[in-house]
Amino acid sequence: MTGETDLRTLLASMTPELLDGAYVFATLAPHVPQPEGLEPVMVFREREGTTLIVTEEAARTTGLEASFRCRMITLNIHSSLEAVGFLAAITARLAAAGMGVNPVSGFYHDHLFVPAGRAEEAMAVLRELSMDSAS
Repeated sequence: MTGETDLRTLLASMTPELLDGAYVFATLAPHVPQPEGLEPVMVFREREGTTLIVTEEAARTTGLEASFRCRMITLNIHSSLEAVGFLAAITARLAAAGMGVNPVSGFYHDHLFVPAGRAEEAMAVLRELSMDSAS
């Protein structure tokens, strides 16, 4: 299962889905263990520390200091990890709307973390991009 690589197909066929709840980004210093019972959506290790994307509630419950309150949008199309330009086209369109975005790629799908207060606007931008690409 390699996923789709054709940019036009990816953009025209993506079905963005806004997930329930708010998410935040948190960090742990190097070698600091993850709080017991925490189930992050994403974990990424860097020299400076470990980045966690968790629900806002999980951060509050475990006492993690967090930033960037956001909503998660899943782009429901199996994009190839080798696809060229998919996220670039999406982030460029959101940037043109003055919106920052933190994209994360999983094996099957790409996910966008957008400012919580602008999630519906991001969905409208993504739907418009998809319609424009289908023409």
